[in-house]
Amino acid sequence: MLSETAYAKINLALHVRRRRDDGYHELETLFAFVDGGDRLSASPAEADSLVTHGEFASLIEDPFGNIVAKALSGLPHGKGWAVDLEKRLPVAAGLGGGSADAGAVFRMVERAHGLPDDWQARAARLGADVPACVLSTTCVGTGTGTELAPVQSDLAGTPVLLVNPRAAVPTGPVFKAWDGVDRGAMPSGSVREIALGGRNDLEAPAIVLCPAVADVLAALQFTDPFLARMSGSGATCFALYDEEAQRDRAAKKLAEKHPGWWQMTGSLR
Repeated sequence: MLSETAYAKINLALHVRRRRDDGYHELETLFAFVDGGDRLSASPAEADSLVTHGEFASLIEDPFGNIVAKALSGLPHGKGWAVDLEKRLPVAAGLGGGSADAGAVFRMVERAHGLPDDWQARAARLGADVPACVLSTTCVGTGTGTELAPVQSDLAGTPVLLVNPRAAVPTGPVFKAWDGVDRGAMPSGSVREIALGGRNDLEAPAIVLCPAVADVLAALQFTDPFLARMSGSGATCFALYDEEAQRDRAAKKLAEKHPGWWQMTGSLR
């Protein structure tokens, strides 16, 4: 049996530069990954199958037509796999949940059979975040986010707190609500310098569609992180801390004040 964690993706910075003629957006983003997420396992079977369970499994509308099934069907992996998916990450949350699940499938196939030379193109066809989620290491993404340049991270091991107000925010409407203003390129430097000097251009449109994002960001700022920001198109926000004890105190404080919010603690990979 193979098993993999579908590591939660966060965007330490996300700069939207322009809307392209093909309808997609030109991006500059700094991907990072948390050391926790969904859990997948696979064992040989006569045909492919997928079983989902976990806190957020009920939000997957069509488990047999979802991105995990598509990843399986798009990769050589023998006769068949019986896949078990424990859905721990919220859906439509800015954490690359489905993309991370697909990325975990790619890594399992790589261990069992190796990946085809065009794996990155196959991953990109499933979604813009999927190639980065296959790697699940800190990298700069350009183009639509699929052109990747891995970077050494001086934030590896940094304590992180993820918080979601239990609101699903689909990506399409957030991009559609972006005002089209190019606010400049992502800065250069170390990962920490890019994160601190960067921004998320989707925060403002996401807050218009889901005001609770602003509440989460404000609550995180009061816990004294060195950075608090929305991830992706939301609604999940993250906070980075210098010490685990700070993160754990923040998690406890927010759980007491906002018991309805989802949260996850971890460290950056």
